[in-house]
Amino acid sequence: MGLGGKIALGCGGLLVLVVLLFGLGAMGSYNSLISLSQGVDAQWAQVENVYQRRADLVPNLVETVKGAAAFEKDTFTAVTEARSRVGQVNLGGQAPATPEAMARFQQAQEGLGSALSRLMVVVEKYPDLKATQNFRDLQAQLEGTENRIAVERMRFNQAAQAFNTRRNSFPTVLLAGFFGDRFRERAYFQAKPGADTAPKVAF
Repeated sequence: MGLGGKIALGCGGLLVLVVLLFGLGAMGSYNSLISLSQGVDAQWAQVENVYQRRADLVPNLVETVKGAAAFEKDTFTAVTEARSRVGQVNLGGQAPATPEAMARFQQAQEGLGSALSRLMVVVEKYPDLKATQNFRDLQAQLEGTENRIAVERMRFNQAAQAFNTRRNSFPTVLLAGFFGDRFRERAYFQAKPGADTAPKVAF
């Protein structure tokens, strides 16, 4: 084999090696994105789980308060309607694909949280109700659920950050762009306006 043939063979081998390395790198990046994406969706399932727990507490809480505060119909209606709006925001079991979808989800959940806060203000007028074991149990469950919501939201944001960091790093960002919406950036939970001011909560 002549010198030209050896050079051509060497160049061909080098090209195959480069293509092979590029392919392995792309495969590693793709698998990493899949793994991180699944992590975000798994953490989203935990977020939905704790929000569902809160929604499930609402009917019992409303019925318990209704017995002692029969004239607070507007408050009960507001809580029921807010819970209904939460049920209408269906994301199909996956984390919101866009910031707008995340904002709709957050808005519905914040509406329910606000309605529940108004319900607790009503309870202040009825000391006998606050003293009942059933109400105290429901109150403790609701407080525990609110704490879980905060924790799961934080963990979701951490999972989303890990995915977004990997997705936007070079050269993974090129691969992610090739797959279109499959590896879209994940939205974060945002603090609601005024969250930097400590609320006054009275049970």
